[in-house]
Amino acid sequence: MLINGVPGDRIDIHDRGLQYGDGIFRTLRIMQGLPRQWPRHYRKLKQDCAALGLACPEADLLADELRQLAATRPDGVAKIIITRGNSERGYTLPPSVVPNRILMISPPPDFSDKYRLHGVKVRVCDLRLSHQPRLAGVKHLNRLENVLAAMEWNDPEIAEGLLLDMEGNVTEGTRSNLFLVRNGELSTPDLSQCGVAGVQRERVLDWAVANDVACKVEQLSLADVLAADEVFLVNSVIGLWPVRQLQERVWQQHPVSLQIGKWLNNATD
Repeated sequence: MLINGVPGDRIDIHDRGLQYGDGIFRTLRIMQGLPRQWPRHYRKLKQDCAALGLACPEADLLADELRQLAATRPDGVAKIIITRGNSERGYTLPPSVVPNRILMISPPPDFSDKYRLHGVKVRVCDLRLSHQPRLAGVKHLNRLENVLAAMEWNDPEIAEGLLLDMEGNVTEGTRSNLFLVRNGELSTPDLSQCGVAGVQRERVLDWAVANDVACKVEQLSLADVLAADEVFLVNSVIGLWPVRQLQERVWQQHPVSLQIGKWLNNATD
């Protein structure tokens, strides 16, 4: 772990990320010593920092620190955290505050290949996401809604939970973005009110444009999901998982999902 470029595993108790969740983060795969989709992750990192009014570290600085971590674990999952910095008690910012950056690397998760090839079982979470347009799309450190939603089940057969917003629109998974396939076209939830806009979601949208596949960003109901020809989930750690079962609905074929998943795994962008 690196804290402001220095090896360590301690953070000041006055850090505003710890006190208020005042910061942002990104998670990305390290493979063969290299961060995958680094330009895209950095662009998202910079956008999210701007949304919170945080100074974003330079790309070269972060890339160098990622290389240091990758030298210790060439295959893993890296996490970059940028916090507002340290301050005394109270929400009001002090006249001068310096952001903290934390980089860490973990072993890759041991997901079964059957998830990628044959799909996963998912559930609908009871928790409903609140609307906050100013934070919509941002991967900020206040992820308590996702934590509470992920606590709702302990069935190892269920790999992910779907989150709906207060109006009943399907928004995302607890840790993933969602896509539907209907009549050969893609749809993904509108994230203008809440949810996280991930890098893999962006890549699938770009894939659709490059392959002349229509893709709508729109409000989706649970009924829309259950009626889809295919459903799949994406994030930077899992890649792509087709959905095999949601409630009583079972999907046995995932041709479009598997095609996109193969591209996500092999493309270097």
